[in-house]
Amino acid sequence: MSGIDWGVAIRVAGRLAGSHPLEGSYHFGLLERQAPGLVADAARLVEEETGLHWVGDPTVRVLSRADWARGSIDSFGRLLAPAERKLRDKGKGGFGRRMVSRLLGAEVGALVGVLSKRVLGQYELVLPSGEEDAGDVVLFVGANILAMERQHEFRPAEFRFWVALHECTHRLQFTGVPWLRPYFFDLVEGLVEMSDPEPGRLQRVAGEMRAAAREGRPIVDESGLMGVLATPEQRGLIDQVQALMALLEGHGHVVMDRIGARRLVTQDRMSRVLKMRRADPRTAAFFRLTGLEMKMKQYELGERFILDVERTAGFPALDAVWESPEHLPSLDEIKAPRRWLERVG
Repeated sequence: MSGIDWGVAIRVAGRLAGSHPLEGSYHFGLLERQAPGLVADAARLVEEETGLHWVGDPTVRVLSRADWARGSIDSFGRLLAPAERKLRDKGKGGFGRRMVSRLLGAEVGALVGVLSKRVLGQYELVLPSGEEDAGDVVLFVGANILAMERQHEFRPAEFRFWVALHECTHRLQFTGVPWLRPYFFDLVEGLVEMSDPEPGRLQRVAGEMRAAAREGRPIVDESGLMGVLATPEQRGLIDQVQALMALLEGHGHVVMDRIGARRLVTQDRMSRVLKMRRADPRTAAFFRLTGLEMKMKQYELGERFILDVERTAGFPALDAVWESPEHLPSLDEIKAPRRWLERVG
């Protein structure tokens, strides 16, 4: 394995992200002025809905697509720096290594560039920047919000507030549950620590792919090529990360819809449009290869888990997930909520 050429990644992502006609316009400026107030109003309602305590005030930023792409790649670089140093210490230089590094950079840049046209908002903890305020920044990708409003004729005040509800729920999860942030980063660091090349990996992967073909299973599942190349230990950590993110995304989606149903006239239509957008078949192959298919399914799986638990034991039963890491549902329990209920009582 080689390091990633982050300069190539930034250039590729920037070209794919491009610009939007409304970036820099008074529409973009108005969203920038509105965003802090939207977050403040959403924070109060999300705190009441979840029972979790809102701590402090986050930084609120409205970014262009290109700025979001550059920030995300910078975050990836900081996150993967320990693994890259380890690989550089073990490996040798040369033309072939530089070519691999550039190819990896182009792949990362292409992935982030495509995502830059889809992301509406983000709580920055997911991609920490290493700055002093990292982990407490609510971001809005202005061009994508403005484009969605115009394409689907959403009411700007309602759509922007609805997006703020989702991101404020994510912030509340990580700041209102003291152990959740360190737990998440422990999982990520575990994956990075396991990044050493595995002896005989190609032979193992080839055997697993042949077995999948014989048994009629998909060779590339929802976790994408990363899942195919992962060792059993890495795959276990990937499953833990996916289970956690499904829970958080599902919880966030249910909370934003619940509050939206009471406060926003157009909430039902906005929710339907976003669900159709995630299921767009034109991007299915790309999402499967990159592992983002699971990201798209996290909303559906997590929402189903939340609603099934609520139907069986009531919404307060979900408070158990915030008690400790041991109470978090596994990926199997996300898909079969009654197993989680039986385990945590």
